[in-house]
Amino acid sequence: MTKNAKTKALRGNVSFLGQLLGTTIKNHLGEPLLEKVETIRKLAKASRQGDIEARKDLLNTLRNLSNEELLPVTRAFSQFLNLANIAEQFHTISRSSKQSVTDTSPLHSLLSRLKQEQISEQTIREAVESLNVELVLTAHPTEVTRRTMIAKYVRINECLDFLELGNLSDRERRMLHLRLEQLIDQSWHTNEIRQVRPTPVEEARWGFAVIESSLWQAVPDFLRMLDEELQENIGMGLPIDSQVIKLTSWMGGDRDGNPFVTSKVTEEVLLSSRWVATDLYLKDIDLLISELSMADCNVELREAVGPDTEEPYRTLLKTLRVDMRETRDYLTAMLQNRETRSHDLITQTHQVRDPLMVCYRSLKECGMDLIAEGTLLDMLRRLACFGVQLVRLDIRQESSRHTEVFSELTRHLGIGDYGQWNEEDKQSFLLTELTSKRPLIPQNWQPSAPVQEVLDTCRVIAKQKREALGIYNISMASEPSDVLAVQLLLKENGCPFMLPVSPLFETLDDLNKAASTIRRLLSLEWYRGITNNLQYVMIGYSDSAKDAGVLASAWAQYRAMEELVQMCDEQNVKLVLFHGRGGTIGRGGAPAHAALLSQPPGSLKGGLRVTEQGEMIRFKFGLDKVAIDSLSMYVSAVLEANLLPPIAPKTQWREVMDQLAETSCQAYRQIVREDPEFVPYFRSATPEQELGKLPLGSRPAKRNPNGGVESLRAIPWIFAWSQNRLLLPAWLGAGEALKEQLENGHEQLIQEMCEWPFFSNRLSMLEMVFMKTDTWLSEIYDKELVDESLRHIGDHLREKLALTQQVVARLIPPTSSGANDEWVRESIGLRNPYIDPLNVMQVELLRRSRQNAEVDALVDQALMVSIAGVAAGMRNTG
Repeated sequence: MTKNAKTKALRGNVSFLGQLLGTTIKNHLGEPLLEKVETIRKLAKASRQGDIEARKDLLNTLRNLSNEELLPVTRAFSQFLNLANIAEQFHTISRSSKQSVTDTSPLHSLLSRLKQEQISEQTIREAVESLNVELVLTAHPTEVTRRTMIAKYVRINECLDFLELGNLSDRERRMLHLRLEQLIDQSWHTNEIRQVRPTPVEEARWGFAVIESSLWQAVPDFLRMLDEELQENIGMGLPIDSQVIKLTSWMGGDRDGNPFVTSKVTEEVLLSSRWVATDLYLKDIDLLISELSMADCNVELREAVGPDTEEPYRTLLKTLRVDMRETRDYLTAMLQNRETRSHDLITQTHQVRDPLMVCYRSLKECGMDLIAEGTLLDMLRRLACFGVQLVRLDIRQESSRHTEVFSELTRHLGIGDYGQWNEEDKQSFLLTELTSKRPLIPQNWQPSAPVQEVLDTCRVIAKQKREALGIYNISMASEPSDVLAVQLLLKENGCPFMLPVSPLFETLDDLNKAASTIRRLLSLEWYRGITNNLQYVMIGYSDSAKDAGVLASAWAQYRAMEELVQMCDEQNVKLVLFHGRGGTIGRGGAPAHAALLSQPPGSLKGGLRVTEQGEMIRFKFGLDKVAIDSLSMYVSAVLEANLLPPIAPKTQWREVMDQLAETSCQAYRQIVREDPEFVPYFRSATPEQELGKLPLGSRPAKRNPNGGVESLRAIPWIFAWSQNRLLLPAWLGAGEALKEQLENGHEQLIQEMCEWPFFSNRLSMLEMVFMKTDTWLSEIYDKELVDESLRHIGDHLREKLALTQQVVARLIPPTSSGANDEWVRESIGLRNPYIDPLNVMQVELLRRSRQNAEVDALVDQALMVSIAGVAAGMRNTG
């Protein structure tokens, strides 16, 4: 099947939705504005096809728009790109796409391959039994689109789904077209940009909404599909309580650099999470009560409900419903800060699961298997994944905040300043207090507000049930004392359970020392005794790439994981690597299958724990069918990595990678850190300063408001460069490093390294980046926004980009592009005629905004819309 045939339905939907948007624009703003929008679109398309005159006309047309025209034109292109995203997301799950590509799921393909590779059924069973995919939803400010708009986009998707059905009557088709017109009209008349930043609690609610709208149904549907595949291929059923999929969240628990996440916020989010779960389970129970009207039951159920009831299942479930309702009433009162006579009855998952299992066993014993494995089984599987908490909450804090607590405390006790002690003295102090039975913190101590906040957070943790929490993550961790300090804080604040503490290694130096740090930690007898031979370690992708560039950081991550796996194997410790990936390539993003198979062999034996951030949550899990595909991809990739592990690098390959990493890091830092003109150029050539006006998330864009690039968070760093289409963080340094190796006569060796998934994935990611870069647009940003004395930096960077493209093209044969690359190329090609005008308008808006001392509300609003529109077109922010 030809490429055009595969995407015919996609292009048809994009065109159809675009026409409906055009009708909305014409009805609201008149024919002349629609004609202007259409003229701009045609010029952009011709410009993309190489028409130089069309490009000049495009630039002149956009520069001559009045302030009044800028906002509606910007909104038109931005909204079209959002509609294109809807059409593309729908295409991935549409019947036409499945038929044109394959009906075979990744799981089915993998299980067939495992048979061909003669992997024994017992080995496969053991791998399935140990499957553990934990998705951690984070509140990083990468979701530009408002929740109210997302809800409308889901409805549009549903209409496209119905339209794809055959045998629709003319009236049914007209009604669906009318509904689409209404939804697009609603979207046009709704502000697409938030007026104020979301609070951490609102971010958490957004995460809950994603679960309620898609994952609540997708998880049991996926597990049913997995169970069927396993039954068919290896005769193994999936246990009812199997926790193949787990969901955790950072929303309301991630306080690193976010002063708005307080102990009170964390407590409110934990209560809210339970409220949503309770409410959802009540709907499930209502459905079960309506369905389980059977009279036959086993002895166990009869003893539970008594001899006289005619409908034993309903009787038992109604009792559970009463408890659930009282629990919801209690949680409602707590969230509203009012007194209540209700009680917190349902606090642990087994309280719901136990009566459901009584019903399940009874149905099975009475020969009603079909009924047992319907709605009831789905609810049991939800309980295994979501528990009564909906999502487990991780806590994250920066290591210096813990140090600050003990520094203040030791000064108060008159024993010195903990922060000034060496590592050996810190460990000695912490271990002594961890084994002491007396309290360390005096009752009459009045700590500072920041220290009190850390202590209050630990007290909130101590009040929870263990199953409500995930783990405690420490950012900027570098020593064993960082982990011990958290354990002591939890002990001193009355935590009755052992909460795993995961250090986050996120700079190049910390990654290089990660295995050594964990080895020293595990050598401590007290610590080893409380871990139950389980250790979490978080690998930071974002900050390590900002620190050293993508090539050097990727190699440091690989080596750190490899060394950690080997060391933990030697010590008989189960290692769970937690991957702090972002959506973009500059932050560790990559297609899930390729990313997981490019990790070191053995790195997924402890399961997969990975962050899902911002817009990627919506793209991967926003629709239940898309979520099922995403879950299937993750599970199949983890199974494949464990049963058919990727090859380990040869000694020569390691030596080349060491050299590549060193050279690329030097080349990257020479520009980003050492060139005094780079920061002024960066702030002129990108909308970095203006991003602060866009209320994306609750966290400030910088850790230190007065700092430079080093203090900028990885997300706005990436976001800014994706806006001007240079995408610098995703490639800078790679070209010089690869060119050096070619000049040293290593071309054949590097070609051989393409057999190694880690290295081939690096090159593929660079290819993908190049599809999204555009030097002519970057030049426009420089020409209009950058002082003439700094423009040479942009010229130099574009030369480096061209060099990197040439070297990568030399190493990767044109015929090697996979289906994913073709899809990305097609996707970007479809969007470019709409992104290009937004980029040019953004330049004009930035120019007008920066020239005027007074704020022009129309220009400011149009600028924010242009930033959101380019992000939608590029399909990522950070």
